[in-house]
Amino acid sequence: MSENVVRLFKEPNPPEPASGPQTPPPVAPATEKPTTLAAVPVPLWVRSGRVVRATVTHPHVTAALRGGARHSLYVAGGARIVTRRVWESRTTARYERMMRAAEAAGNTELAAEWEERGQRFRDARHRRRMDLLTAPADAARGLAIGTGMSIGALVALGVVLAIANKDAADVVTPLMAVVKLIKLLITIVTVVWGPLVTLAPFLALLGLWAVGAHQKAAPQWALPASVRDGEGEPITPSIVVKALRDLGVATLRNAIKEMGDAGASMLGPIRIAGCGVEVDVTLPSGVSTNEIQGRRRKLAENLSRHEHEVFITIPPAARTVRLWIADSGALDEPIGPSPLVMDETMTADYKKGKAPWGEDLRGDAAELSVYQRHLLITGRSNQGKTAALRALALWLALDRSVQFWIADLKGVGDWSMFEGIADVLIEGPSDDHVIQATEMVEAAVEEMNRRIEVRRTDPAATFPPLIVTVDEAQVAFMCPAKTTYVTEKGQVKSGAPYGGSKADSRYFMAARKVHNQGRAVDVLLWQGTQDPTDQNLPKLVREGAHTRASLVLGTESQARMALGDKAVDDGAAPHMLRQGLDRGTLVVATDGITMPPGQSSLTVRTHFIDDDPAAEVAARARALREGVTTLRVIEQDETRDALADVAAVLRDEPKLRTNEVLKRLHALAPETYGDQWTNDRLKRLLEEHGEEPKKSHGVMVLHRDHVLRALARRDEDGSASAAG
Repeated sequence: MSENVVRLFKEPNPPEPASGPQTPPPVAPATEKPTTLAAVPVPLWVRSGRVVRATVTHPHVTAALRGGARHSLYVAGGARIVTRRVWESRTTARYERMMRAAEAAGNTELAAEWEERGQRFRDARHRRRMDLLTAPADAARGLAIGTGMSIGALVALGVVLAIANKDAADVVTPLMAVVKLIKLLITIVTVVWGPLVTLAPFLALLGLWAVGAHQKAAPQWALPASVRDGEGEPITPSIVVKALRDLGVATLRNAIKEMGDAGASMLGPIRIAGCGVEVDVTLPSGVSTNEIQGRRRKLAENLSRHEHEVFITIPPAARTVRLWIADSGALDEPIGPSPLVMDETMTADYKKGKAPWGEDLRGDAAELSVYQRHLLITGRSNQGKTAALRALALWLALDRSVQFWIADLKGVGDWSMFEGIADVLIEGPSDDHVIQATEMVEAAVEEMNRRIEVRRTDPAATFPPLIVTVDEAQVAFMCPAKTTYVTEKGQVKSGAPYGGSKADSRYFMAARKVHNQGRAVDVLLWQGTQDPTDQNLPKLVREGAHTRASLVLGTESQARMALGDKAVDDGAAPHMLRQGLDRGTLVVATDGITMPPGQSSLTVRTHFIDDDPAAEVAARARALREGVTTLRVIEQDETRDALADVAAVLRDEPKLRTNEVLKRLHALAPETYGDQWTNDRLKRLLEEHGEEPKKSHGVMVLHRDHVLRALARRDEDGSASAAG
């Protein structure tokens, strides 16, 4: 067995025994590297395979191979196209194809017309074939007659020359000239015929290649990278039909295959529309429009576009979808600045004018009429909702007759530039600010009722427009504060809530009342709110808005809440917008903006007006008005000392629950410490003087010593200020 073992490495020879005293072998230094095993040589066939693979996969080699295959396939594709054209020109295949397309589209009149054209073609072809039976005899007869007449004419011409030259030999001169010309032509053909026969196949191949290259008649893998990617590829009828065919709708795919024109009859004209194109597609029988709408992403990818670059709407025609396809990357480019900023002479007209809000997808100016229209703008946070709402208010502020009551429940200064323009300006997110905003809307209801009473006695009476604006209205609907009241026995109890969506909600009912009758006397409610739900935007309130606009949303159900079922069914899709990338892009459903016929919504890219330009526009609006004094909060009784009243209601008790303190304050001065005073308001009062309520056994309480200390500190500060 040992003889069959193959040693890969040579073993060292065993040492020979020494006769004398043996000494140990020297030890190698520690710094020396250990001996490594020798590498196994790579077989030649493996190295050759690696070289071949590296060569074949090299980018230049791949491009060369793909180019060779592409140009070869262009010739084959061109031959196929030319053969089909010749076949269709000699047969009725074209007429039958168009007839099948018309039948698939349900157009019986067009199908009958193509059938009639095909029959006329058959009749004409039959006549031509019958004429071929007598064609040889007719051709021989015509040739004989033509030859005889030609010879006679030449002889006659020769006679004339002979008489003129007085030489009988000139009689045959014209005839001999023709004979020499024929001989020259035969000589030329003899010389050219050989090279022509040699080059004819190459010229034919070149022609076929040109046809195939023009039609891109090659498989997708063989086409250039720019064509394979399809990025920025112009939209053509064949591309649209192919995208629809590959959409995954079996009925549509089969109908396109049965159409003789490969589906071209489905398409209307492709029109330039802003930064894209627009085309109407008439669907075959059995294909519904919602099947196309539900496959928007796949359709966009088939068109070599992103999902946000394809919009599908429903025009008035039956079984028709309207596709708007953007140029690649066009929607990522910002639009120009607002005309409000660029034109310092611009003014507004509430009744007849339109606000320059932005641009639609076609690049046309999107101008909104706000005349007697309640407004609702919704969308996710930080997507441009406040900017879009404020842009309308800034334009309308240039009409000096319009009055503004504004409640900004975000409270970060987005509406501060309306100081001196708005009669009421509330800014803040607390329950106290919600209470003030609610009372503001309720005051608008009272003003509306007053105007209605005046209108009953004087039908011709007119009133200045009153725009009641509540930004971040979801804060009002979600507010947990409740109205407090005192019973006959002096007990303070909770009553109707400020927020909520029920009939006892004060804000909800006030908004409903303004929606019901406000537009008749030009009292309008504008609201901006975040992601709509039934809790933060009740159905009756959102349905009461005449102009409904939405930025990007999360789901289709939210889109239906924001815009209504009809707009979403007709193609409105704010939930398809991109978070963060489509900031300021609105889907609007209103009759106050010009839309294509039959369309119920419009996508608008709004102009962004930053804080500094907005302040400049607001300054121009203030200059048009006569010293409007803005009320920052709802008027209250400022004659009472709130901190002293808190100390008074504590009496001699060392500590008292904050709820009990509020009840005693309400009993002490109901007009001052009514609905507006809550735990938050009481806490802020004490924090202003360096104190705050504390918890005792899990319950918020107010210590008498802390209140007295705050009073003493305030008195000391007041004395120091007076002495200074």
